[in-house]
Amino acid sequence: MNEAAVLKQLRTTLRKGALIAEPAAMRPYETDGLTALREMPWAVALPGTEEEVRAVLRICRQQRLPVVPRGAGTGLSGGARPVRGGLVLGLSKLNRILEVDVGNCVARVQPGVRNLAISEAVAEHGLYYAPDPSSQLACSIGGNVAENSGGVHCLKYGLTVHNVLGLKVETIEGHTLQLGGKGFDYPGYDLLALLCGSEGMLGVVTEVTVRLLPQPPKKVVQLAAFRSLEGAAGAVARMIGEGVIPAGLEMMDALAIQATEDFVQAGYPRDAAAILLCELDGDSDEVQALRDYALRLFKEAGAYEVQQADSAAERERLWRGRKAAFPAMGRIAPDYYCMDGTIPRGALVEVLGGISGLSKRFGLAVANVFHAGDGNLHPLILYDANQAGQLEKAEALGGEILQLCVAAGGTVTGEHGVGAEKLNQMCAQFGPDELAQFERVKEAFDPQRLLNPGKAIPTLSRCSEIGGMHVHGGELPFAKMERF
Repeated sequence: MNEAAVLKQLRTTLRKGALIAEPAAMRPYETDGLTALREMPWAVALPGTEEEVRAVLRICRQQRLPVVPRGAGTGLSGGARPVRGGLVLGLSKLNRILEVDVGNCVARVQPGVRNLAISEAVAEHGLYYAPDPSSQLACSIGGNVAENSGGVHCLKYGLTVHNVLGLKVETIEGHTLQLGGKGFDYPGYDLLALLCGSEGMLGVVTEVTVRLLPQPPKKVVQLAAFRSLEGAAGAVARMIGEGVIPAGLEMMDALAIQATEDFVQAGYPRDAAAILLCELDGDSDEVQALRDYALRLFKEAGAYEVQQADSAAERERLWRGRKAAFPAMGRIAPDYYCMDGTIPRGALVEVLGGISGLSKRFGLAVANVFHAGDGNLHPLILYDANQAGQLEKAEALGGEILQLCVAAGGTVTGEHGVGAEKLNQMCAQFGPDELAQFERVKEAFDPQRLLNPGKAIPTLSRCSEIGGMHVHGGELPFAKMERF
């Protein structure tokens, strides 16, 4: 590849200032939210229109230039980490809300629109967009599609895939795909669902049609404090088992509670071993009945304190602590490594006990903050990158936590994606037949392997080399995480 000629071609294609090739200016693009994994890109393109996206992809195809699509860069699995010698395709400039269709309760938006901006734009109509990752203030809807993001309210209202009705996608082969639309279902293979969670490996999303929901007329948030993790986990299992699905059901352990309370003073009981945050919504009579039910259940499960928040200000106070839990870790450790795995709810006590044992064995504290209702764990491993070997130790501990999740019947990711972080753990979860089928899907969309190469799907040879191939019905062998 004649690099100078390709740079000139890209500059001609893009508007002025939309191509970055100077090392200092590219520094912000060398990593995503998983800052331990870094790589400088060859160049960064920031198209402002769909036509520019298509033109950039055409040049990359012709030059066999790897492309890493990037949204807001808030991802936590290294999915937007550049590939050496490749181009970062940033979509942040495609940030317009194209249409709000109140009659059909949908909005058409470009991929660079922030998650929270959608709800803000439709609030005057009494509507909102349900998936709400903790990073919703900054993360983009295109990135949410790539990772199939969830959030606090995904228990009742679903993940991104359940709230996206249509996608416009540009393929590396030069095709424009219009998948779905404003309706509830369309004939043919469900390529819409396939693209949700595909981590930028199959196509580049240039437009998203999202489902909008009416704001529920009544909400209440309850905080239940427990003396043991077992009590809190038991309350979760019983509530879901009895058919009650809250809008959100979150759990925090003692370390997370104390750090968060020091940070934002949300009024959490400092002596609790665990707290549950339960949001109930619906019409007034429904919420009142659910509130009485939940209060009784929490007390029967061993809660020694229950706070109830009816007003918007009080609800915001209780949620403020949960939303601030990740940054609160900065008060007690220089660095933290946020994991993401999902387990069956019935295995909460067992897996949390296993995490506690691993924490002691590795000598690193772990704070647990997670979506208890759907079993999506987010252990926060605290470490100091300035101390030799601690980063590697944190990564190894994180890998063993994911092994626990798989062994319990869960998965290595719930909403952060695999990216560059969890390739080895994918070898523990899937066997050669599944991995080969994943590769066949990749081949159909991207035969030259140019879109986000080396992410999400490990090769069979990699799994063989680390000795981590899944064995159906047997033990789950696990190898030390590789550094990327």
